[in-house]
Amino acid sequence: MFNIFEKVFSANAIGIDLGTANSIIFIPGRGIALEEPSIVAIDSKKNKVLAVGTEAKEMVGKTPEHIKAVRPLKDGVITDFEITQIMIASFIRKTLGKGILKPKPKVVIGVPSGITPVEERAVIDAAKSAGAREVYLIAEPMAAAIGADLPISEPVGNMVVDIGGGTTDIAVISLSGIVISHSLKIAGDEMNEAIAEYIKRNFSMLIGEQTAEKIKLELGSAIIPQEVKEMDIRGRDVTGLPKSITITSTNVYEALEDTLNTVVSAIRTTLEKTPPELAADIVEKGIVLAGGGSLLRNLNARLSKDLGIKTYYCEDPLRAVAKGVGSVVDDVGLLKKVSFT
Repeated sequence: MFNIFEKVFSANAIGIDLGTANSIIFIPGRGIALEEPSIVAIDSKKNKVLAVGTEAKEMVGKTPEHIKAVRPLKDGVITDFEITQIMIASFIRKTLGKGILKPKPKVVIGVPSGITPVEERAVIDAAKSAGAREVYLIAEPMAAAIGADLPISEPVGNMVVDIGGGTTDIAVISLSGIVISHSLKIAGDEMNEAIAEYIKRNFSMLIGEQTAEKIKLELGSAIIPQEVKEMDIRGRDVTGLPKSITITSTNVYEALEDTLNTVVSAIRTTLEKTPPELAADIVEKGIVLAGGGSLLRNLNARLSKDLGIKTYYCEDPLRAVAKGVGSVVDDVGLLKKVSFT
């Protein structure tokens, strides 16, 4: 009887990587159960939710004035409580179904390491309002380290740089705790904004968020490109007329340089504040990269060169946080050690 109950409980215990750009749900025994953009489309005339996730993202920049595609999280924290609640509830329903006999899920959520107590409460309240039974929060770099199978419980230094959509979280972890951390509100979204601003400044053309992201994915590089690639893009001239230009991978590298220098500087500052013994471990073992924003081409090579420390990607950077929060849901001992709620 106990084993049957345990299986039912496990099926309703989930881990959520509640990201600025994307949300991922992990269920023990099933793995990644949902992976969708953190966007909700709202019809302001009817005060009605039209779409959530992937369907809502397809509407970005293409809707009439009364329909708005809203991203309820910015820089890793909730900016619209009600919309976040709707989004989480929709994702949980998609994952677990709508059965009225299902118990409310126990939820573990990854959040930025620099989150404030007020922001913590907003995340917890949103999850509970969306149907969660219990809510636990874990710092995203800790979750990423667990998802990357780093030896976090041992007395050695593990350094993780988790670059998401809204935040870059840098942390040194030892004995299941974060020894030092730094949360930077510069990440993938800011890279997109830097590209859009560069094109506006240098080519007098306005582009949308999705176009900027496409440019980053196709031409972006953290080091000077050896082979220059080109891409034709369309947008709107500053006078309001349609316009088409050709940009190169060198242009995109220049656009991203200031953002990347800020990230490098933050990592260097964190290393300088790290206790010597743990710093020695990091020099020996290297720095681990996680998060979708870390997938910028050649970022590991750039950090290795600038910091003088080997930097490498974990096995699945985009889903490391989700795997980490999902893997501690049923591990009560580890959950007590690493959660801060």
